Amino acid sequence: MIPQEFEYSAPKSLDEAITLLGRGAKPLAGGMSLIPMMKLRLAVPDHLADLGRIKDLSYIREHSGSLLIGATTTHYAVESSALVRSKCPLLAETAANIGDVQVRNRGTIGGSVAHADPSADYPAALQALEAQIVARGSKGERAIPIDSFLADTFTTALEPGEIIREVIVPIDGAGVGVCYQKVAQKASGFAVVGIAVRIQRGGEKLSMVRVGVTGLSNRAYRATHTERALEGRTGTPAEIEAAANLVAQGVDANSDIHASAPYRTHLAKIHAARALAKALARAE
Repeated sequence: MIPQEFEYSAPKSLDEAITLLGRGAKPLAGGMSLIPMMKLRLAVPDHLADLGRIKDLSYIREHSGSLLIGATTTHYAVESSALVRSKCPLLAETAANIGDVQVRNRGTIGGSVAHADPSADYPAALQALEAQIVARGSKGERAIPIDSFLADTFTTALEPGEIIREVIVPIDGAGVGVCYQKVAQKASGFAVVGIAVRIQRGGEKLSMVRVGVTGLSNRAYRATHTERALEGRTGTPAEIEAAANLVAQGVDANSDIHASAPYRTHLAKIHAARALAKALARAE
């Protein structure tokens, strides 16, 4: 199928883009999600504002103990950036697991996060990283914690006329281990289940455990039951297995053509245990 007719604009500044959004235009970043939806007539925008020519939206830089990543930075740029690999390896590892080469070269971090697909890879990592999303609109700018930003399936906290400007992720110090594990859909590369883990050991005990989960529920989330079960523990195999078994606690698991709810839950527990063990090994 082909999309319905629409007006196309290519703003050269963020202010110009926000003005167009205020007039009802829909932002277009890499187009890896929006264009297929338009072809299927699941999305029928009358006007697209292409953000690809706004140079101020594509960057990766370090500032005040965090990495700042512009909204139109591609997955490949995140995956291959020496700065991201050294300062935030969880995000680089996650980006390397997205889709295929074509998707990683065209898709953008801001577009992926704004789309809020419940099976997307970035949201799990951003949950584990306790990231913030900086949104800008006609009324100004605000920083939104990722857990508040992801409201529901394909639904975010963005207000009408707002656009993602950048993603902020913390830079961890020594002794932090990370890992991203996923079971991918063969055709699309989306996560049937994806687990992102960030662990820090303080002496013999685990001082910090963060676990982000995607693909299992209606939105990516923090597996706080798993985190609390491991923090303050030594991280023995038995403790890891027990904590991993809590990864789906209190969650309504998705069931679709790719996996039933019980099977998805089983996969989440298995890969949570693997991701926790690998992150712990890296921390040591």
